[in-house]
Amino acid sequence: MVLKIKDDIYWIGVIDWDIREFHGYETPSGSTYNSYLIKDEKVVLIDTAKHYLVDELIMGIGKVVNPEDIDYIVVNHVEMDHSGSLEKIVEISGAKIITNEKAKEHLELHYNTKNWEFIIVDSGEEISIGKRTLKFIRTPMLHWPDNMVTYCKEDKILFSNDAFGQHVASSERYDYEIEDIFNHAKEYFANILLPYRMLIPNVANALKDLEIELICPSHGGVWKEKIGEIIEKYVEWSSDNVENKAVIVYDTMYKSTHKLAYAIAEGLIDSGVKVKMYNTSETPLNTIMAGILDAKYVLIGSPTLNTNVYPPVAKFLKYMEGLKPGKKIGVAFGSYGWAEGATEVIKEVFKKLNFGIIEDECLTCKFVPKEEHLKKCYEFGKNLSTKDI
Repeated sequence: MVLKIKDDIYWIGVIDWDIREFHGYETPSGSTYNSYLIKDEKVVLIDTAKHYLVDELIMGIGKVVNPEDIDYIVVNHVEMDHSGSLEKIVEISGAKIITNEKAKEHLELHYNTKNWEFIIVDSGEEISIGKRTLKFIRTPMLHWPDNMVTYCKEDKILFSNDAFGQHVASSERYDYEIEDIFNHAKEYFANILLPYRMLIPNVANALKDLEIELICPSHGGVWKEKIGEIIEKYVEWSSDNVENKAVIVYDTMYKSTHKLAYAIAEGLIDSGVKVKMYNTSETPLNTIMAGILDAKYVLIGSPTLNTNVYPPVAKFLKYMEGLKPGKKIGVAFGSYGWAEGATEVIKEVFKKLNFGIIEDECLTCKFVPKEEHLKKCYEFGKNLSTKDI
């Protein structure tokens, strides 16, 4: 598939309908690897695709130009979902690589770059390709040290690489065509950019000086009609502002922890708190993190197994710890047999994340909770809404 997005500028990426896992991130909607081609006095390819899709990428390029005629390849980010086809295309075209010093270092660690020609750029630097000028802006740690974005001044296009992306396979290319695009973008942000959110406001400020008619990310849809909204969303998601919302994450062996979770949830709902509940054995980790992004309360429940948390909960805790969500109110609960240990493990993660921790004796039960115990859990949930961070 090839799509003309401006005169002599084309989307020539590849739709990956089948991918269901992306370095730990479940992708039930698939994904795309968005590459862009600019035809000017110089032919410029911006980013590539995963290695196993190189033939499809070359086929797309060939619908616009002879791949041998590519003069420059802009590498905004070296991660292999963007650079995996680079070796083959450099071999075909002999194109020069436009990138930054850190990305050059990373490319040399990934590929045999001995015969490659590099043009090294830094923030604010520009390169003329004929009628057009490409400007480069470094965005380190969004989400690798090598990241940058490329701005085509005359066409007012921001080639944003991983920023503003979504993992969704679609034959539609624009924001207004893709169903639930903001939910896809939120999940992407929560699972990829969240640990680096403190850098987002600076990037947003840098973009204020640019006239932008299209934001072209490396995954998902192109932003055209909702550019202001997605930039505002990024600033909002990076702010650690929360809604009056509780996310309950749990797993269960014999339904005891399940019963505690449901009783607490009922209390929260009756107090006017919006509730989302996720079972770690049934829900992708990235879906849970998207829910947690703007939640005020995070409640995590687990049965105790060998004085520790249940393995699916342990996996989630480690995943959440790496993504470093903003400060929230944390609650640990669960059931046990002869010795309780799960809630202490959960609270240790809360402490690492600087969550405020709320405790109550009703939050653990030995073996099976009785009706009176569940009533106390309900009351705990009802009263939790009076607590603040």
